Amino acid sequence: MVLDLDCLYLPSQWLSPQQELRMFRFTRHRIVILAACLVVVALAGCGTANETSSPSSAGSSAHAPSASFGQDMSGSAASTPGTATSVQYLSKTLNVQMTVTDTRKSADEIQNWVAATDPKSTSAGSSYEEISDKLYRVSLTFSVQATLYPQIAAYMRDYGEKHGGRLLSYNESVQDVTNDFVDTQSRLSNLRTEQQRLQALLSKAQNLSDTLQIEQRLTDVEGQIENIEAHLNQLSGQVTYYPVTVVLEPVATNTPVGPAEPWNPGNTLSSALSAALVFAEFLVNVLIWVVVFSVFLVPVVVAFVLWRRYRRAHPRSRPAVPAYATAAPPPPVMPGPPQE
Repeated sequence: MVLDLDCLYLPSQWLSPQQELRMFRFTRHRIVILAACLVVVALAGCGTANETSSPSSAGSSAHAPSASFGQDMSGSAASTPGTATSVQYLSKTLNVQMTVTDTRKSADEIQNWVAATDPKSTSAGSSYEEISDKLYRVSLTFSVQATLYPQIAAYMRDYGEKHGGRLLSYNESVQDVTNDFVDTQSRLSNLRTEQQRLQALLSKAQNLSDTLQIEQRLTDVEGQIENIEAHLNQLSGQVTYYPVTVVLEPVATNTPVGPAEPWNPGNTLSSALSAALVFAEFLVNVLIWVVVFSVFLVPVVVAFVLWRRYRRAHPRSRPAVPAYATAAPPPPVMPGPPQE
């Protein structure tokens, strides 16, 4: 509103007294009207400010439940790509080793308890290894929800002591994948935006060259989106379900060695008779082998005996020895005493 304030007052030398009085009354009325207009304008401005602030407060109250509801199972809130957040995504792995009195019974009990506590849990397999007579080493692997992981971890930690055994090892590994998770979400959002832009450009392409270039780039972007989505699903599985491995060892794995038995002649005699029987069996076996192979030895022995007899009946002729060859040699001459 624009008011011409110069018209509210005129010099008195230009007006008569009656005109000046009428002008004063008229001016006073205009001042009252102007004040009323200012009050109305001020009230209207306050009302507009209240109406403007109400939707914002309502919007903030509407967003508050969403933020609390967006918290994941492990107590971290879901984040929006590109915004600062204090969310933390953790991946945990638990390995427990314990001793129990009956490993097979305890394995069945643990499997039933985990299935009842976490209906969404999955079993990655089990193995039974016999280490001695009726004693088994059992390995169990589960995948449990992150929200129920603390309860299940506490149960595994205290199970051995409550069932006649003890806890051998309790190893929990924690990996922070927050940066990888947020970066993957941001990259996926950017690639989807680029995909939409390329699809819009492809619909407006005028020539074949532009169409081929856009289609090639769109194919590359879609391939990257598939890879990032697979990686994001893997990260989501790691922060939503935690693997738990339990190894059950029997309490007694070695048979205790008793005291040495005293000397017993009866046991010694029994052992000697057993050894003699074994030696007799060995001799009998050797005799059986000789009898069987005599079929090949008898002809050789018979031929050898006949050859010896023939040699004795027909000796070889030897040349005659001369008489002088058989005469005794003359005695040696002994030297006599020296002659003078």
